[in-house]
Amino acid sequence: MKWVPTLLAAAAFAQLVSFSAAFAGDNLAAVKSAGALKIGTEGTYAPFTYHDETGKLVGFDVEIGEAVANKLGVKAEFLEGKWDGLIAGLDANRYDTVINQVGITEERKKKYDFSEPYIASKAVLIVKTDNADIKDFPDLKGKKSAQSLTSNFGKLAEASGAELVGTDGFDQSIQLVLTGRADATINDSLSFLDFKKKKPDAPVKIAAEQANADYSGIIVRKGEPELLEAINKALTEIKADGTYDAISQKYFGADVSK
Repeated sequence: MKWVPTLLAAAAFAQLVSFSAAFAGDNLAAVKSAGALKIGTEGTYAPFTYHDETGKLVGFDVEIGEAVANKLGVKAEFLEGKWDGLIAGLDANRYDTVINQVGITEERKKKYDFSEPYIASKAVLIVKTDNADIKDFPDLKGKKSAQSLTSNFGKLAEASGAELVGTDGFDQSIQLVLTGRADATINDSLSFLDFKKKKPDAPVKIAAEQANADYSGIIVRKGEPELLEAINKALTEIKADGTYDAISQKYFGADVSK
């Protein structure tokens, strides 16, 4: 009577598949039942997610996550991990979502769903405040631009005719501009806003910015439309009631959603 255990195994497997599918599609109910939205984040990526001097997890994305969870009627529970494995943690069901300035790309959209964009970053041309010669990207021709040589910003500076001065990143690039060792740097608008928020008297300005932006969203597993819809609704609500703007002004001194 070998067919009995075979039928039982098949029935058990079907039940497991059915349970898994139902759980995946009804994760919002599971979140509300647990009373917590589990959020994957780095905890080492200021000003988005980092630890303050007391060791508390803070940052722009941390407060956004807390605000979204509050709108869902639950608390935010943050689980920290290294960037390389952060998004993959969704596959392992370690958390419900990742909030960590995750860029919305076509490649990622094949495997995951994203909320509506809540962060926009643009390439900006940064010069000293008293620089009247460089007003737009074409004005970089023949000028020195401080850049990470392999970055997209470096490629843009080179395409604009600039002579590249190699750096390790934003902080070093800004210092070269401030000390006059470079005429400009093309960098991320969010990095500049963060810098100016911390050092408002630094004599640098944005001379020009690219029209197109890169967007970040809150990422969830595919097949969870209820949770995605609830997150989008929460984002709409925190933008409407001023919560988003207050958080954005706190960390960047500007609205970084557009």
